[in-house]
Amino acid sequence: MDHDPPFLETYKAFLKNPLSDDTEDHHYHHHTSHSSLLVDSWDPPAIDFARLLLDEDRDEEIVKKEMIEAASKWGLFQLVNHKISQELLQSMMLEQMKLFHQPFMNKSLLRNYRWGNPFATNLSQLSWSEAFQIRLTDISRMDEQKNLRSVETFATKVTALVESIVEILAHRVNIKSTYFRKNCLPNSCFLRMNRYPQSPLSSKLFGLMPHSDSSFLTIVYQHKVGGLQVLKDTKWVAVNPIPNALIVIIGDLFQALSNGAYRSITHRVVAAEKIERFSVAYFCCPSDDTVIQSYNEPAIYRKFTFREYRHQIEKDVKQIGDKVGLSRFLA
Repeated sequence: MDHDPPFLETYKAFLKNPLSDDTEDHHYHHHTSHSSLLVDSWDPPAIDFARLLLDEDRDEEIVKKEMIEAASKWGLFQLVNHKISQELLQSMMLEQMKLFHQPFMNKSLLRNYRWGNPFATNLSQLSWSEAFQIRLTDISRMDEQKNLRSVETFATKVTALVESIVEILAHRVNIKSTYFRKNCLPNSCFLRMNRYPQSPLSSKLFGLMPHSDSSFLTIVYQHKVGGLQVLKDTKWVAVNPIPNALIVIIGDLFQALSNGAYRSITHRVVAAEKIERFSVAYFCCPSDDTVIQSYNEPAIYRKFTFREYRHQIEKDVKQIGDKVGLSRFLA
């Protein structure tokens, strides 16, 4: 199809000689092995957000406790009854499909478009997907060109949700809620719209290779057929999607800021086998100069800025094709 990126042509050498489980680089084997793509399913905790809005203190405290426990134990939970309508989610998905289904040559000219992995050196580092990554401040500008009104509305509503969630999680670990209001602004937070085209070797490919998020918090709306898998108790499990639910993922920065109280979970997306899939992710990120420092002692991680963190990731990806992450910043 003329809207698909040229995966087959660009990565021809990888596809002709796909890595076997025996020949995979040991550096990646512990979290990128393709041998376990057929995994058990998992129903993460489902948090009923509407219960926070009731005039019942007991309900509110129960929901907060459930959220904090899930963030601490798993680093992930699903949010239901979040007041973002099914109609808006469906409209957003249609806008996204239209955006991705324009000819590849047109998409490739847009600065916020990306696909594959330009630094991949073997099949285990290849992400069979394409994405538009847009800062919140740029969505309205893109809307004028591509009619993304539902996407913009979704971003506005999710921003309000994130503010509520981080305030609850921050209070539990003695972080002032003003920290996020001061440092996580529309020009530093962004949306990533993803498309996972059908792939010829879905059992040997990732839609997105295993990683943890370089954010405080990530909110994901995934396709109804799923595709998201997480590393739970050293085993990969597929997250069973709840219709219209949002998935909340703790990122690296919250793990560092909370001094390990909250867990940044490693996750991946399997390649699409029979049908293309879509997802939208909202990343709550700080400005580059924001200092990430634990509020508790003894600190597990040394103090660093978000700029330092990003630059270290970029360096590692260029050198070894993968992100190393927080282990680079141990105290």
